[in-house]
Amino acid sequence: MLNVGVLGAGHLGKIHLRLLNESSKYNLVGFYDADAINGKKVQAEFGYTYFDNINKLIDAVDVVDIVTPTLSHFDCAKKAMEKGKHVFLEKPITKTLEEAETLISMEKQYGVKGQVGHVERFNPAFTAVKGIISNPMFIETHRLAEFNPRGTDVPVVLDLMIHDIDAILSVVPSEVKDIHASGVSVISSSPDIANARIEFENGCVANLTASRISLKNMRKSRFFQKDAYISVDFLEKKVEVVRMKDAPESPGEFDMVLQNAEGIKKQIYFENPEIVSNNAILDELETFAEAIENDTTPKVTLEDGTRALRVALQVIASF
Repeated sequence: MLNVGVLGAGHLGKIHLRLLNESSKYNLVGFYDADAINGKKVQAEFGYTYFDNINKLIDAVDVVDIVTPTLSHFDCAKKAMEKGKHVFLEKPITKTLEEAETLISMEKQYGVKGQVGHVERFNPAFTAVKGIISNPMFIETHRLAEFNPRGTDVPVVLDLMIHDIDAILSVVPSEVKDIHASGVSVISSSPDIANARIEFENGCVANLTASRISLKNMRKSRFFQKDAYISVDFLEKKVEVVRMKDAPESPGEFDMVLQNAEGIKKQIYFENPEIVSNNAILDELETFAEAIENDTTPKVTLEDGTRALRVALQVIASF
């Protein structure tokens, strides 16, 4: 078991603490929180060991799980890497691209591993269809959330849309060519609702909408590719896969057949990939442990996190 410590005991930090405490791959040594009052409160309520000094915690572990506000990600990761510790960083990886690129260099310099917490990569609905998504040419995503003051210190692009940016980048085999976007601040001082059109060099177009002032929660993505349509509901953990193939000469009574203007007939059929229930946060943490133990590449690398941040910042810059 890997000795692990958590930096940050806020809402998400407490979830990480609970899961790491239950995990068979980690030994939870303790946690550090810059707010000593909160740290002692969490220790009293849950029994996790509170360290009042960040360096003492880092010295006592093999892996540092960073669940602090984004502004402090770089400083925390830098401290850990310089001491030869592996780091798990919640998304977004850092505040700036320069910080992210420095961490990539430090990962190599100190011979440690890093992973970024883009948790939707581990969503069972997405993992059920990721192998089916092949060279999509049009993608549409909606990530809508009811208002919550937590997270409003950053634009909705870095808070919500970056989940979909990372997922899209993981399935589109092409570099970004152009970005057009708009964002509106309604309640916060930074944009609360945003739309982005991302064009890739291979011709794929992705249209993303994110809002944190919606009346209902929605996390849906739709992928259109040659002879297939794939819908992923990240919230309800459901998928729809509709495929087309050349129609048989003598279709069955219940076969669905379409004919285009050129007279070409296609048969529509549905697939139902198995969705295996999981805890996505636990999965991302445990696959990181496996990458460390087996000396393999983490599922979501620091490079992946940096690429998602780069595109997110380009979206914000084009408002």
